[in-house]
Amino acid sequence: MKYSILLLSVVFLSTHSIAQSTQSVYDPHDLFAQDFFTTNGNEFRSSNGAPGPLYWQNKADYNIKAAIDTVSNILTATETIYYTNNSPDSLPSLWLEIDQNTYKEDARSNFYTPGRGGKKVHSNGYAFKSISTEYKNKTSTADYIITDTRLQVRLTNALPPKQSIAIHISYQYTIPGAFGGRTDYYTTKNGKVYEIAQWYPRMCVYDDLNGWANLPFLGSGEFYCEYGNFDYTITVPQGIIVAGSGELVNEQDVLSSTQIKRLNAARASDKTIMIRTADEVNNDAQKTFNNKTFTWHFKMNNTRDVAFGASKAYMWDAAKVNLPGGKKCLAMSVYPVESAGNDAWGRATEYLKKSIEYFSEKWFVYPYPVTINEAGIAGGMEYPGIVFDGWHDKSDELYWVTAHEIGHNWFPMIVGSDERRYAWMDEGFNTFIDVYAADDFNNGEYAPKRDGEYAPGKGNPADEIVPLLKDSLAPSMMSRADMLTEKYRHPLVYFKPAFGLVLLREVVLGHDRFDYAFKKYTERWAYKHPSPDDFFRTMNNEAGEDLSWFWKEWFVNNWQLDIAVSDVSNKTGEDGSNTASIVINNLQKMAMPCTVELDLKDGSKQLIQLPVETWLQSSRFTLRVKTIQVVQSVIIDPKHELPDSNRDNNVWKE
Repeated sequence: MKYSILLLSVVFLSTHSIAQSTQSVYDPHDLFAQDFFTTNGNEFRSSNGAPGPLYWQNKADYNIKAAIDTVSNILTATETIYYTNNSPDSLPSLWLEIDQNTYKEDARSNFYTPGRGGKKVHSNGYAFKSISTEYKNKTSTADYIITDTRLQVRLTNALPPKQSIAIHISYQYTIPGAFGGRTDYYTTKNGKVYEIAQWYPRMCVYDDLNGWANLPFLGSGEFYCEYGNFDYTITVPQGIIVAGSGELVNEQDVLSSTQIKRLNAARASDKTIMIRTADEVNNDAQKTFNNKTFTWHFKMNNTRDVAFGASKAYMWDAAKVNLPGGKKCLAMSVYPVESAGNDAWGRATEYLKKSIEYFSEKWFVYPYPVTINEAGIAGGMEYPGIVFDGWHDKSDELYWVTAHEIGHNWFPMIVGSDERRYAWMDEGFNTFIDVYAADDFNNGEYAPKRDGEYAPGKGNPADEIVPLLKDSLAPSMMSRADMLTEKYRHPLVYFKPAFGLVLLREVVLGHDRFDYAFKKYTERWAYKHPSPDDFFRTMNNEAGEDLSWFWKEWFVNNWQLDIAVSDVSNKTGEDGSNTASIVINNLQKMAMPCTVELDLKDGSKQLIQLPVETWLQSSRFTLRVKTIQVVQSVIIDPKHELPDSNRDNNVWKE
């Protein structure tokens, strides 16, 4: 079958004189109105989407010493936060997030979603023993209040610009069981497994967009954190393995000589090497240890958070990750013997390693020395340098969740967007990069990506998204994260933004221009706090297109697309050549570039690319195409790339 791209012989004509059989609701003056950006660039955020010359963000460094009582399941800690005010404002008070309070019986999170107020399992949240502040070598007891999952420290004197303050906190809390969701403990045959996250009071972000970002933690909307350096220790009973964000800096104190030797071998190996085998886990489970404790010491720099897992039930394996420029890091997995097997967690480190290598080569180099895949009941949750994935996951399910959760180290761990306001900026971007990672992994072993995040019906994403676009009750992607009910959370936070970026890459911009602009966005906002406008402006400027129409129809609104062939006529000239007049209507509010395929009488095909400017003035256009043969059929979007809501009117046949 013969294909050719026909460009020069196409004439575009506005066809106001041709009647439509279906009334169009398309309005080019609405879609292409020059009112998308409501503010100009300034010294903090430039109009081209880059951080401005006076861009600033505050910094929070942490020193934490924690211990876990594995009998009472209580975590006790002392913490010092070194907070630097880089803003131009004096701060009369400081806001901290205290997420463990979301488990209290009177927490707001129990009531914002219908039915949650009746849940029976709660904890008492944080119990604070003392809170004090230290400024210019003077320490004083803090004046503070607690409001749900926020803690406000009211300062005697406002913290001036370019000044730092230390906050000293002593606290404890009961670790939630399975009801914890993102942070919990569960029991295996060889002992408890702790997944510890949101485990320390941490600074809220203060930025030039909203001032203090102190929305309460309700459970759906995730996190927005300041960057800084972490130095933390975890003290646990002898025999427990701790796998934490960052780098373990005291291997000699907590690991056996055999484990250290195996780790060193793993740092040079592309194949997974066992650090702690199933037999060793089972044998250790039979041992009786005394009351001796071990302290595990971790450091992680330029990060927005840390988390860890702890258990005596962990098997442990590791392998080298090869990064661009000859750099390397270590990928490792910890999991109970119940999760072992080559069809299960025996390949977890392979999945982790390959995902990081792909994302690093394609978008931005992974910056941390270690990355960890931890098996538990959190079932898929991300933190810098560590992810909590389902301990019963296997095969493609384990690959997809691993790639997705570690992909969050790019969005939002490196590119630090506000997840509590704009969940699509991390979940959607991450799902997008996962689509191509699945194609790349092991020659597409688990490709194409079709899971709960992207085309969950395992069909064509362009077709699967249509019911969402037709849903008149569907909210905007720009809605605050916690406003999205479960019905819309995955479709609007994961699927739609990811597929929107696929459309931009595959249909609107092409790979080269999209990749260049998307990488520029990632580089510009690495370890910073971008807004949606910063993303939109960067893509516009670096791709060289005013994409405001696309941001408006796909991200701000939930509009439909319906491009239809209305009429086709053939006219044969005296020289025997044919001129086909093809009337195409845009019936819905969305516009997109599209491909028109002509099937000629001799069996050959011609493809015509219509740019989005086709719809700049009118909802109707006539294409006059000179062809050698009579046109027998016309198909709009023959590859089904577009989310067309009515494919029946995409086809005309003689």
